[in-house]
Amino acid sequence: MSLLWRSRPAVRPGQYLLFSTRRLHLAPPWLLDDYIPRYHLISSLDASKKRSEAYAHLRECNLCPRLCGVNRYEKTGVCLIGAEKVKVNTIAPHFGEEPCFQGHNGSGSVFFSGCNLRCVFCQNHDIAHQRNGFDLTPEELAEWYMKLQEVGRCHNINLVTPEHVVPQVVLSILHARELGLRLPIIYNTSSFDSLESLKLLDGLVDIYLPDFKVWKDSTSKRLLKADNYTATAMESIKAMHAQVGDLCFTGDGIAKKGVLVRHLVMPGMEDEGKEIVRWLAGNVSKDMMTNILEQYFPHAHVGKTRRGKINTVVEPGGVPARAEEKAKVRYEDINRPVDLKEVASVKEAAQKAGLWRFVEAAKHGGFNI
Repeated sequence: MSLLWRSRPAVRPGQYLLFSTRRLHLAPPWLLDDYIPRYHLISSLDASKKRSEAYAHLRECNLCPRLCGVNRYEKTGVCLIGAEKVKVNTIAPHFGEEPCFQGHNGSGSVFFSGCNLRCVFCQNHDIAHQRNGFDLTPEELAEWYMKLQEVGRCHNINLVTPEHVVPQVVLSILHARELGLRLPIIYNTSSFDSLESLKLLDGLVDIYLPDFKVWKDSTSKRLLKADNYTATAMESIKAMHAQVGDLCFTGDGIAKKGVLVRHLVMPGMEDEGKEIVRWLAGNVSKDMMTNILEQYFPHAHVGKTRRGKINTVVEPGGVPARAEEKAKVRYEDINRPVDLKEVASVKEAAQKAGLWRFVEAAKHGGFNI
């Protein structure tokens, strides 16, 4: 509070009055005094309903747009994961996430094996495309959440690539609630989710961390091996934002609730990235927290020798291929690291579209409060 002298008309000419004015600095709408995880706010009746719905999804799987429709107690669909257990590759505090998630103690990450996409450039190919890891029941998974909270002192539970195991995840969160879990739940997804799956998660997930990968359907068919990816990602991200809103923090700089969208800029595909950020600004929220990633590098199937024996490669018309043609590799157009100029152009387009909340790396190499 500051004291100001001002001349005001008074009873007697020449009299001056001393009065005070208060300068209020109101907290922005994304700053929380405290936060209670959403799974602690649902009733026991709602929790029971979600358990029943989870089992129903497993009997006729519709968790993603592939709509396999299989009874996962009897056989598996595209994701290759059954009903009673999940396959997990790694559970540990993770220090490679956004600063607002990893904090000082790390994000309590659970990397699930398997995926409902088949991205040819997958940066976690050994986990997502291969069934490496160990099997856990939902109850055992919940006990691991507690270890991340009590032993690791992590800031959250970060479920990485969980689209194909949503029912088991729901059961694990509800069980962990009974065990005393009190950390925010992060749903770290590729955005290839069904609305039924997101409805099941409503009330249990605090933070959605979707990755909007590509814009053109032709690109998603070629590189993600999925139809209608863009339309699915659009409706998924809208549904996520409707549930939890823009990203919010407590005073320590740790995110507790909301949506943060990632986009991995691909070599030669910055135009698709520009369309994505324009859509986010124009159709979801200009206050959307966004991370425009620059860490793409050739991986998985990118750069591999073309399928088939080299001596059988032919050009159109059945003419044997020239030596330089035989030497070509698969997905040659993205067989290079991304150029930082390409990343900068996508971010510039985001700023012009009205987005302004970007994830920035800490200049000192640590946690950026």
